[in-house]
Amino acid sequence: MGFFQKIAEGLRKTRESMGQKIDALFGAFTKIDESLFEELEEALILSDVGAVTSSEICSRLRSRVKEDGVTDPVQVRGLLRDVIANMLEGEEALHISTKPSVILVIGVNGVGKTTTIGKLAANLKGEGKRVILGAADTFRAAAIEQLQVWADRAGVDLIKHGEGADPAAVVFDAIAAGKARNADVIICDTAGRLHNKKNLMDELAKISRVISREAPDCDVEVLLVLDATTGQNALNQARQFQEAAGVTGIILTKLDGTARGGVVIGIKSELNLPVKYIGVGEQIDDLRPFEPAAFAAALFQEEKE
Repeated sequence: MGFFQKIAEGLRKTRESMGQKIDALFGAFTKIDESLFEELEEALILSDVGAVTSSEICSRLRSRVKEDGVTDPVQVRGLLRDVIANMLEGEEALHISTKPSVILVIGVNGVGKTTTIGKLAANLKGEGKRVILGAADTFRAAAIEQLQVWADRAGVDLIKHGEGADPAAVVFDAIAAGKARNADVIICDTAGRLHNKKNLMDELAKISRVISREAPDCDVEVLLVLDATTGQNALNQARQFQEAAGVTGIILTKLDGTARGGVVIGIKSELNLPVKYIGVGEQIDDLRPFEPAAFAAALFQEEKE
């Protein structure tokens, strides 16, 4: 299955909900007027795009319709795709040009964080990079055990301590191992306990101090894993983690299991957080680098290679 086909299949439920709603809307109008934009905004809100972002999309769309002199409602569909793609663009590539580079992965339990780390490790290894994992979510023994399974599956090394160990000490050892083994990327799992933001901030601040001291010139990404099936709750989580943890990008999982994929647009628009990867299936190669144009095209089932 090709790249676009994989994304399109992963977005099938979102497309059937959002895309078909919008197609029916454009088909019902014979002229472009304010009623069309009002109904489109409502359709976008119902598709988990969010009220603020839906309003922004329609505002940009009005401008494009006017600039391009479009009079046929059916043509607005293509403009909508382009507006969405444009809003999603920017900073989607990982910043990991130094050797080593460090990726901290955060997110609440249940979003697929540990699984995502394993898939990301396999993805980067497939690009020819030497990857080391650090099991710095020491709050749960199960997290360490699960990460070991994924490290074995991806064929990468894992640095771990016991349950309850100091997460910063694990990161320290992971960086030391990364230097000694000439690793390109060190990916560290971290605990994401939002019920106490101060603890989370203190823990991440301590980890950040270790990174600054032990790898002062390395690129660092702080990636937040969100579960797309939670819709607007994912946006709220992103907002809280952004305040607490200095997030640099988003990985959105479980897109293949939800009709709420429109939340991607709201996260990028409202929080200005780039989406780096999306999860569109259960297999190890189903974590895909995010491509705005392909995503927007897949929403409307229009191949864009």
